Amino acid sequence: MKLTIITINYNNASGLQKTVESVLAQTSKEFEYIIIDGASTDGSVEYLESINSKLKIQNCKLISEPDTGIYNAMNKGIRMAKGEYVQFLNSGDWLVDERVVKDVLDAIPECDIFVGNVIQIGENGKKRYCVNNKEVTLLTFYRGTIQHTSAFIKRSLFDQYGLYDESLKIVSDWKWYMQVAGLQKADVQFTDRYITYFDMTGISSINKQLDKEERRRVLEELIPEPILADLDNHYFDIDQMERLKRYPLIYKMVWFVERVLFKWEKYSKK
Repeated sequence: MKLTIITINYNNASGLQKTVESVLAQTSKEFEYIIIDGASTDGSVEYLESINSKLKIQNCKLISEPDTGIYNAMNKGIRMAKGEYVQFLNSGDWLVDERVVKDVLDAIPECDIFVGNVIQIGENGKKRYCVNNKEVTLLTFYRGTIQHTSAFIKRSLFDQYGLYDESLKIVSDWKWYMQVAGLQKADVQFTDRYITYFDMTGISSINKQLDKEERRRVLEELIPEPILADLDNHYFDIDQMERLKRYPLIYKMVWFVERVLFKWEKYSKK
């Protein structure tokens, strides 16, 4: 089995239906589907029971029981998964069309993490198209992350580096990515294919303060203090220079001014 898609859900029946329907509509059925429900009381379980025959056809494994949070549920799914790669498509997110799985299975190279593009959906339904094709470095995680919902992760990485840290409420996937791709340099490759619509009204999007606090705690845990201090001090300058490089004429002008200043300072010290 090449792929396992994992959906976690808790009291999000409408989002769950949208997610499941997009999975069951796939033209390729060459994947395993796992749904982890946290003992929902809003009709989610009843919905899943009503489509039980369709889920059986798709080789779906379903459990509904209390859990201790998002990452506890995701770890349950990882332990159950049999696919070489896993994708987390949580309730409220959905695949952009019925050919996503087929196209990914046809295109996926030999790599650790294969990442596609995402269409983010805000509260007002406004769409934001996010392209993921930049080189992954430690700086990637200081200022952002790899999109989780459009990533296909080799399951063996969880055996090698461990599961998600369940002590974190929001940023455990980000921490795992930083450890595996940022610090251990896992092989991350990209496709221009849009994979998912991502619901921006989830906990990580609306609880900005907790997100910020957890990220800082993880940075201080994983990155040596001198390196973290350099990132804190110079991140803006690096980000600004990368932005300028997208505009070659302006970049050359800035570079010229910087060279003039450099030579002026050099000779003024003599």
